[in-house]
Amino acid sequence: MMHTIAAVKEALLSGVTALSIAEQYLQRISENQHLNAFLEVFTESSINQAKIVDEKLKNGTAGKLAGVVIGIKDNICYKGHKVSAASKILEGFESLYTATALQRLIDEDAIIIGRLNCDEFAMGGSNENSAYGSVENNWRKNHVPGGSSGGSAVAVSAQLCTVALGSDTGGSVRQPASWTNTFGLKPTYGRISRYGLIAYASSFDQIGVFANNLEDTSLVYSIMEGKDEMDATSSSQPKGNYSELKNTKGKIGVIKDYINHPGLDIEVAQTLKSLIEKLKSEGHEIVEFDFPYLDHVVPTYYVLTTAEASSNLARFDGVHYGHRSQVVKGVEQTYTLSRTEGFGPEVKRRIMTGTFVLSQGYYDAYYTKAQKVRRLLKNATDAFFKDVDALILPTTTSTAFEIGAINDPIQMYLQDIFTVHANLTGNPAINVPGPIHSSGLPFGVQVMTAPFKEDILFAYANQIEALLK
Repeated sequence: MMHTIAAVKEALLSGVTALSIAEQYLQRISENQHLNAFLEVFTESSINQAKIVDEKLKNGTAGKLAGVVIGIKDNICYKGHKVSAASKILEGFESLYTATALQRLIDEDAIIIGRLNCDEFAMGGSNENSAYGSVENNWRKNHVPGGSSGGSAVAVSAQLCTVALGSDTGGSVRQPASWTNTFGLKPTYGRISRYGLIAYASSFDQIGVFANNLEDTSLVYSIMEGKDEMDATSSSQPKGNYSELKNTKGKIGVIKDYINHPGLDIEVAQTLKSLIEKLKSEGHEIVEFDFPYLDHVVPTYYVLTTAEASSNLARFDGVHYGHRSQVVKGVEQTYTLSRTEGFGPEVKRRIMTGTFVLSQGYYDAYYTKAQKVRRLLKNATDAFFKDVDALILPTTTSTAFEIGAINDPIQMYLQDIFTVHANLTGNPAINVPGPIHSSGLPFGVQVMTAPFKEDILFAYANQIEALLK
């Protein structure tokens, strides 16, 4: 299979059609249904799109992504196609418009092959919260792929599409990327339009990219980035140049509290420490930092994101759109029963938590305090980048666990301990695939840079990938 954009381009040059590339992927998807990565395959529209691309290739008007097959997380809108955020509450709902980020890829002749399974409303770290069942990690039977974009990660890792889109609110791209041996990018907040992304927590959410190499990650990102008049939070910073993944020598930061965390798997910690030594020998300067806020990042994240979720998900009420209970009498019952039947347990838990932290008497104790802590985290992180070009962190504490192994919500929330930092502060971060653990499962290393420094992020990720190999 053509698992990179370069391989697709090579195949097209050798006379293979976009239609036959799409058909090969469709065949592979049908052979791997046991992974439960796809909630729906867009067979008809992807074949039609491939035929249009072939015409464009013939007359020399094809875009940068001609023949590239892309899967989308089931919270990204695509006009005329269903979107459900993996929730019963949106079952059967068809989108009336296409997300800006996705439209930019379609404009470059990408072929959209289907919508990918995820945790319901992107709430989860294992992809076990989908209303349509867990995604299975293609690396090992009965293991989770990570979440919430687990379907996207598995689709790329198992070569069911060339590239996939996910969304990252607290690590939902980087964490599953770590557990499936893929690249997973969370851009700077505001770099990619959120228009057409079903909201979970609006001040955290970003559309991200899964790919099998860094070149594909940077290319797809560069097409999607940029100001969008449909999203007031999108940044008008000029676009970067990512065409060459230059090698730079500079200062790299290490947060001691992360590298020496007691919950970090021994092999993951050893990989990071050996990487740091290799970077030193390559001529980079390593700067160590203390970060006294590590114990506060997960609680702060969950106070703020649940508050935003409580507000964002109020619209799914059985009246405006979405599932409406069939056994209701009156307005109040319509709201109560429609939401009770439509939402899964984790979404209900987060809505109730968010409603509580926003309630009178608790607002200042929780929400206001969490916003102040977020500012402290942002100030501390900005200070790091006055001294260094990039930070190296673990992406995950360990490798993927078995489906059903973690039943305690708090333990599940702690899976995000190393990824939520970048979402709280708005920094770009990427998972770079690491070596394979002695257990036979993959894990990655995370690189973070200052906001809007994706060019530096890719440059360091490129060097780190080479050293990890």
